[in-house]
Amino acid sequence: MTKLSVNINKIATLRNARGHNRPDLLQAARDCERFGAQGITVHPRPDERHIRYQDVRDLKRMVTTELNVEGNPTPDFLDLVREVRPEQVTLVPDAPDAITSNAGWDTVRHQEYLQDVVADLKSLGARVSIFLDPVPELVRAAASTGTDRIELYTEDYARRYHADREQAIRPYREAAEVALELGLGLNAGHDLDLDNLAYLHQNLPGLAEVSIGHALICDALYMGLENTIQLYRRQLQ
Repeated sequence: MTKLSVNINKIATLRNARGHNRPDLLQAARDCERFGAQGITVHPRPDERHIRYQDVRDLKRMVTTELNVEGNPTPDFLDLVREVRPEQVTLVPDAPDAITSNAGWDTVRHQEYLQDVVADLKSLGARVSIFLDPVPELVRAAASTGTDRIELYTEDYARRYHADREQAIRPYREAAEVALELGLGLNAGHDLDLDNLAYLHQNLPGLAEVSIGHALICDALYMGLENTIQLYRRQLQ
């Protein structure tokens, strides 16, 4: 079964817009789990424009499924995950001023660096995933870092899906097959929604988890959070 981890960054963005605690981020995380989410994902950034570091500490104490913390492994980020010890850490090479994640790791160029970071995080008992473009060479290099999983960056798939979904999925299927051969777990995320999720799920062998935030929260404005989470879960059956 492919698990659904709900990224709650956008809920934090809405909260921060007024400077108070509405919506209540922790209650939203509880509700996501109650409505069927099988994990909670957060991506704290240095400017704390949505998820704050304290949010991550608070979430760790109350999330009952699985906490996935994404981010660029800067010293501050690594200090946070050493303190919190989430179940999964997803390494994303985003710049501090990036609006959202926009590229995966060059696991060939950054091989030694990633080996050190992965070893450090695994020593804490965390499962490690590396955010990656769907390129077989990069998947093979990721395996050499010692990572447990990769997360395929699916923006290009989502962008091309409506024009030609078979062409859009092809590089992702190839990357997934390489990951499976190498014994890597497989996650996916970015711009997945109710239109393109089922086809991705049907065509990626061994897909363990998807992380979805922006589209899911947008859909929830119209359909309600509980109904929306159930609709996304159905796409993964």
